[in-house]
Amino acid sequence: MQIYNVTMRNYFALGAALWRWRMRRILKRHLIPHHIWQSVTGRVLVLRGLNAVQMAHLREMTAWFLEQKSITGAQGLDVTLTMRVTVAAQACLLILNLGVEYFDGWVEVILYRGAFRVNHAQMDNIGVIHNETNVLTGESWLRGPVILSWDDVEWDTYHCQAGHNVVLHEFAHKLDGFNGVMNGMPPLRYGMSQNRWSDAFSGAYDALCLQVAAGESTFINHYAVTSPAEFFAVLSEYYFTAPDILKKFCPDVHEQLTLFYQQPTSR
Repeated sequence: MQIYNVTMRNYFALGAALWRWRMRRILKRHLIPHHIWQSVTGRVLVLRGLNAVQMAHLREMTAWFLEQKSITGAQGLDVTLTMRVTVAAQACLLILNLGVEYFDGWVEVILYRGAFRVNHAQMDNIGVIHNETNVLTGESWLRGPVILSWDDVEWDTYHCQAGHNVVLHEFAHKLDGFNGVMNGMPPLRYGMSQNRWSDAFSGAYDALCLQVAAGESTFINHYAVTSPAEFFAVLSEYYFTAPDILKKFCPDVHEQLTLFYQQPTSR
């Protein structure tokens, strides 16, 4: 465990140096036009509460994202620079104080106009494989693209919905999968305790599962009990969009996410 923590600390230290070098190059070539940046970020509800310094840093990270990741349209959708900035700025909110290294290992975002159909093969308890078709608003592949419905991105961006933001949700999965598996345990900051993280998340997850199984009303979206990975993604949505709800009903998780994201959440 100690070797893992030291390795990760060295990795992120090297990442910080590379970040500064990259940004000097990127900002010379790909500075986001001021009028587009102001037009987009001035309306993004989840960014409210960031101060001027944080917004300037977010703009740099968004420029990095737009250079490093392709954002393309599916089925003929024309993706404008405004749309790309809208997605990238919210994605980078998650890593504002973590570092761009958390988004390593993949290169593409795909936008559909609306919800999209996905076919999955599922094996039942006796080994029979069933093909299932699901209609989704977002999906995040472990080493592949993030896929989003633009209609849902646009709605979540400009409307206040407690605990719901499809961009934050799907890119939280990318943080979770940075160590090669999506299980609700992303690589933590140096100094954070994996045991405390596990205790906080496991306790809250088990409690919510019991509430949902008993048919009780909850203040956390029931989709969170789908799996530990979905629990982390959903509660990350609450951390940024409804921190008071998260702090009241899952205080230990709120504490761990504050240590992890290190961001103000009075939005």
